[in-house]
Amino acid sequence: MDTPRLTTLHIAPRAAARRFGGALLGADPQGRIQSLAALTVVALSSVVAGLVLGGQSNRLEELPGLLLMVPAATALRGNVFGALGSRLGTSIHTGTFDLSGRLVTVVGQNVWASGVLALTMSTVIAVLGKGGAELFDVADAMRLDEFIVISVVGGVMASIVVLSITLALAAGSVRFGWDPDNVTAPLVTAAGDLATLPALMFAATLVGNGLFTISAAVVLSTIAAGALTWALRSRAPLLRQVVIESLPVLMVAALLELFAGVSVENQLESLAAQPALLVVLPGFLAAAGALGGILSSRLSSKLHLGLIETAGVPDRAARADIRSAMALAVPVFAFSAVAAHVAAGWFDLAGPSFGRLVSAVVAGGIVATLVVVAVAYYGTVAAVRFGFDPDTYGIPLVTSVLDLTGALTLLAAIEVVILT
Repeated sequence: MDTPRLTTLHIAPRAAARRFGGALLGADPQGRIQSLAALTVVALSSVVAGLVLGGQSNRLEELPGLLLMVPAATALRGNVFGALGSRLGTSIHTGTFDLSGRLVTVVGQNVWASGVLALTMSTVIAVLGKGGAELFDVADAMRLDEFIVISVVGGVMASIVVLSITLALAAGSVRFGWDPDNVTAPLVTAAGDLATLPALMFAATLVGNGLFTISAAVVLSTIAAGALTWALRSRAPLLRQVVIESLPVLMVAALLELFAGVSVENQLESLAAQPALLVVLPGFLAAAGALGGILSSRLSSKLHLGLIETAGVPDRAARADIRSAMALAVPVFAFSAVAAHVAAGWFDLAGPSFGRLVSAVVAGGIVATLVVVAVAYYGTVAAVRFGFDPDTYGIPLVTSVLDLTGALTLLAAIEVVILT
């Protein structure tokens, strides 16, 4: 009588593990393994970005308003080049990909459009950052010219790196048979985190001399305005279309990310007292955005190929991708918290206990992932129904909403689990 019960007890954990593995890997285990590997890279690279942020807590306090701009500036790389990667992924799937920078090619027009958008939106983020600092009463906030120099110089430096990586990933997908929908969005997010924060901190060292900073801000703003004018008047139809369609959603994204920055800036004193919390912040936001980017890219490609329908309720193929995203969330957020805790310990940065940090990050991550799923699916479907390219709208929409929601959920989890 006891034997069946003991056998059941031994089998149940294995059955549960198989069920979880099935949800994690889904019907496309190779694709999910690619996604998990890419998300692991995101978590590790974001720890490096977080260490930069945690190690620069004094500079953040010396330049009030800088932290307010960080989520928007970091996310911009993912928004612009993640969308570029998604469009290139669709080009690979449909057989129109040709790696060339010439304006007569699909890839060339996409690359030039992305460069113009990165330069233009870096200037816009600086203006919005200064406006947000004034609106939300950030004491002794930086001058507008300082915002512009830091945002544009840091943004251009980071954009060159992230653009190169995006093109390398697209070429690698063709060469090695990777699915770009599984690897491009998370790895571009990782590259954006890794490149943007150090670039911004370097650019912050350039401000201080009033006349030089003002002159540099005027020159950079003029160049950005000229680049945008050229793109809008260009005879290259795809370049012009991408810029025109992208600007509204990037503007909305920047505004949402500004509120995320305000939320973080308002907690600077608490976060600076435990710098390990600053270490985990980029990884948390990057993981949420990368999960949304993967889901959005996969849904977008399937919509282009006619494999799923724009229904109010996700069909079977869409539900499989959604289940996979949910299953990936827990291990990815847990790993992000563990990596941040270990790294903070190595560099002797104060922080909460291991258990509290992991609990806060995973709890906040689960809530953020629920938002990821809703925004990725319905945002992509809405873009198609209104006649827009879901590759252009999906990733910026998901990333911007997730930056705001992710910042709020993480800060709420920190408040409940750690600070109380």
